[in-house]
Amino acid sequence: MFSQRFLKDKRGVKLMPPERAALEKAISEVRHVPARTTLMRAGHQVNESTLLVDGIMSRYIDDRNGLRQLVAIHVPGDFVDLHAFPLKVLEHDVATMTPCTVAVVPHAALEVLLADFPEMNRKLWFATLIDAAIHRAWLFRMGRLDALGKVAHFLCETNARLVSAGLSDGRRFDLDLTQADLAEICGLTSVHINRVVRQLRDEGLCAFRSSVVELFDPERLSARGQFKDAYLYNEKAANAVSIT
Repeated sequence: MFSQRFLKDKRGVKLMPPERAALEKAISEVRHVPARTTLMRAGHQVNESTLLVDGIMSRYIDDRNGLRQLVAIHVPGDFVDLHAFPLKVLEHDVATMTPCTVAVVPHAALEVLLADFPEMNRKLWFATLIDAAIHRAWLFRMGRLDALGKVAHFLCETNARLVSAGLSDGRRFDLDLTQADLAEICGLTSVHINRVVRQLRDEGLCAFRSSVVELFDPERLSARGQFKDAYLYNEKAANAVSIT
């Protein structure tokens, strides 16, 4: 089942078996996409949306010099470009960061799904509102936290999202990104991110090596990153990663 992680463990919303079966039926194809592949370009007509089954994807905007600003990353279970269903044209690009498996849902099939299951309108809207909440948290992180806090917040957020998807035990998870990717996500230079990752390890907070993140002290790490997971609307909080 390709949609098994979509809206999994979300507070206040749950896909009923007939709804999930209908969503599976709406999938037209499953693609295996190499890393660093742009799937959708800003300004182009979009007639399908992508459900991420495996891997990590990003949404980004290029400046006039071609330099990329990441505005979101997506983990398995995310409906990456569901926004394109009502908008039809996106103002940003969508790309894979790692090798990905994606399930493609044509918008025509979504229209049939929503006609047959009207309650799905609210549930798909819920998913896009979670994306908006994550975006606001990213604005806070980029605007108010220092370098160490930015990385700590991002790692806590990613851990909580992967706990919800069943891909983290709350203290250890795979993150097939480079330190350069982490620098770009957090608005830091590659030299600076190396120092920050080393400092997090030296302070006994976490380690990021060989594409694996280990949270040595989730409570202290979340406190250092001022991370509170309420905006993710997870049914179960990640293991001790949310501060009060």
